[in-house]
Amino acid sequence: MHEKHASIAVGPDSPTHLSVLGVRIANMSQPEAIETMEAAINAEDGRSRALYIVNAHTLNLGHEDPSYRRVLNSGNLVFGDGTGVRWAGRVQGVTMRANLVGTDLVPELFRTTAGRGYRYFLLGATAETIALAAREAEKRFPGWELAGHHHGYVIEDSADAIERINAAAPHVLLVGMGNPLQERWIHDHLHELRVPLSVGVGGLFDHWGGNLSRAPGWIRHLGVEWLQILLQQPHKWRRYLLGNWQFVARMLRTAAPQPVAGPSTR
Repeated sequence: MHEKHASIAVGPDSPTHLSVLGVRIANMSQPEAIETMEAAINAEDGRSRALYIVNAHTLNLGHEDPSYRRVLNSGNLVFGDGTGVRWAGRVQGVTMRANLVGTDLVPELFRTTAGRGYRYFLLGATAETIALAAREAEKRFPGWELAGHHHGYVIEDSADAIERINAAAPHVLLVGMGNPLQERWIHDHLHELRVPLSVGVGGLFDHWGGNLSRAPGWIRHLGVEWLQILLQQPHKWRRYLLGNWQFVARMLRTAAPQPVAGPSTR
């Protein structure tokens, strides 16, 4: 087990965190999250940092597997995605400041920081999907430079992928392998990566690659975007139809009355 990775510095005070099923989640607005990510990109201290984005499914997995929960908590920062995290906050008397879903956060990062010389690398999905996703990202985000891409079938042998990533020298590595593979991969290889920030992005490449269509805004506003995903990927029915109720039951059973303080950012 690697040592716990250093926290991302975000200012003189620690950000407020919420503990949900034993996982610390930062409570930030979207602008604050983007500022924090850019701070990691520009840290210039030679460290590679990990950012994980968790939802009800991720937290269920962490609840069932303590080793995966430790991986999540080893991340330099963890953001919350989805209605389940917001419900958990309310139970503890906390209003989550933003829904930091990766399909919105990453594009907003690219738009907000366009033209600053940043580069990104995409790792995940099939060779066909990642190539389509890379092409789409280049069209959408001309203010960032695509440093390269690689399929995600690297669990057994990651040496070639890591060599390509490091040679490309990106500022951000987006890893889309699904949970728990992407977080475990980042955790296991962070010490080998010469990348300032590695982010687990789940199904982002399926959206960019055309395999998934985004739910209309009103559905996202209601907090039931998972229904759109379920319609397009019915094989995930257990995750949503059973997993969501499991999460609610576990969250109510384990909820603490107050948020916990985050790790020191100094």
